[in-house]
Amino acid sequence: MWHHLLLLGCKAGVPFSPHSSTGVKILWRCLGTMKLESSEFQSLFTPGLKSVAELFDKAKYELRIAGGAVRDLLNGMKPQDVDFATTATPTEMKEMFQAAGVRMINNRGEKHGTITARLHEENFEITTLRLDLVTDGRHAEVEFTTDWEKDAERRDLTINSMFLGLDGTLYDYFNGYDDLKNNKVRFVGHANQRIQEDYLRILRYFRFYGRIAGEPGHHEPETLEAIKDNAKGLAGISGERIWVELKKILVGNHVNHLIRLMYELDVAGYIGLPVNGSLQEFDTVCKNVQNLFPKPMTVLTSLLKVPDDVSKLDIRLKISKDERNLALFLLKHRRDLVKATDTTEPLKPYQEFIIDSREADSASRICELLKYQGEGLLLKEMQQWSVPSFPSEESAQEVNFNQPLTNFYTHSC
Repeated sequence: MWHHLLLLGCKAGVPFSPHSSTGVKILWRCLGTMKLESSEFQSLFTPGLKSVAELFDKAKYELRIAGGAVRDLLNGMKPQDVDFATTATPTEMKEMFQAAGVRMINNRGEKHGTITARLHEENFEITTLRLDLVTDGRHAEVEFTTDWEKDAERRDLTINSMFLGLDGTLYDYFNGYDDLKNNKVRFVGHANQRIQEDYLRILRYFRFYGRIAGEPGHHEPETLEAIKDNAKGLAGISGERIWVELKKILVGNHVNHLIRLMYELDVAGYIGLPVNGSLQEFDTVCKNVQNLFPKPMTVLTSLLKVPDDVSKLDIRLKISKDERNLALFLLKHRRDLVKATDTTEPLKPYQEFIIDSREADSASRICELLKYQGEGLLLKEMQQWSVPSFPSEESAQEVNFNQPLTNFYTHSC
């Protein structure tokens, strides 16, 4: 992926520091020294983006791709969401769009500098460069700026602090490119300060570690110390925000390492995890579900011991009704509903359960149970099996589970 970055000239007086391990040279603190050329980047230039770019260029406002989209593009992936940053203030953007007859939607972000414009059936979320003046660990009072480096400095991680010009020029103020290339997750500046600006950044660190890091356990000591010192700040973060991050951690890489680390750093208790979680069961299930694409709650349930743990989790994280019911189902059946070992139909106990329950989501729960138990082969069979529709209980009793079924509805795992 890295060969799509081309070396450009360096500004006079800026130190030159080459790295040749990947065939790409990096000029430290030399803005405009790298240029991205990739099909993923070019695919972003829809008629809508071209129109937006023309408007900003005509008004002489700078416009760049920001944050996670830059990271994804550097990793050779087309980003699902693209955020933009600009030197234009919200007022200037509104005047520009109004003059051009461009529709603007969702003005809730205007206070923090975000204007959403809609062109060619696409939404473009564009945010003014800003400084965080006052923070309380959850929200910030902001001041607008035209200084790109100051805006990058307030961001959480170096890999999320880069900008990409619409000509492909990469602007990297804190060596995020180098960290990304080396699978390193690091806070911008001092970890303690970044975390205290928004305590949810603790979980964002864990999430991106699972996404970026090649191996577990490669953390900077000062980062772990800052997380431990500030863990209690998570108590003031809403359960909904925590659950959004935690769900991504649970289905990411190195999850068993990261959850254990949360317990070691006193994070677990502040985000709704049971104080005495079943870490041994968790390790087992993490191995069981590899390559089976479990739901986050399937993995999380392995930490729980009794139904009361689900209730406490619900109170803290505000999980959905379906998630709550799945956790209770797995707790109840993870030991007693298992494959048949004395028959040629090992899947039969699960199939009988689905037929007897007559609930629309029972097949989905059974599939999650099979993942939990590490029954990958049976899961494949279950995903190909369809539940028969019977006119009477007598006909249901005569089912041969190995025979092709007709007059059925298809379930989904």
